[in-house]
Amino acid sequence: MTASAIPSVLFVCVHNAGRSQMAAAFLSHLGGDRVEVRSAGSSPADTVNQAVVAAMAEVGIDISAETPKVLTTEAVQASDVVITMGCGDACPYFPGKRYLDWKLDDPAGQGVDAVRPIRDAIEQRIRGLLGELGIEARA
Repeated sequence: MTASAIPSVLFVCVHNAGRSQMAAAFLSHLGGDRVEVRSAGSSPADTVNQAVVAAMAEVGIDISAETPKVLTTEAVQASDVVITMGCGDACPYFPGKRYLDWKLDDPAGQGVDAVRPIRDAIEQRIRGLLGELGIEARA
């Protein structure tokens, strides 16, 4: 990554229906056009978890139009930082990439009450990541 390049971050979980969708939405919302954001799943679901959609709507972020995407080698290769959230051995590894593994509860099958603390933990981690990338979070 060069000094003038926009950093690229890929969020990966199994179904790309919860944690990685929330993380990508927070990074897009708080980082704006100063960061490139991708998300994918090793075994994507058909739709984004509706409790996740509702929890994100509570904080003013609409992800209702998002769809789970399959993890590709190209997405990993095009990213500077790859953040995994429980995808295990399904995530390809490429030398020179920065990998982080965020241990977070899985919102699958949970209601909005259970999703809120996961959402809030993700937001805090995203704010920390922005700081590490030298990007000031938007209000």
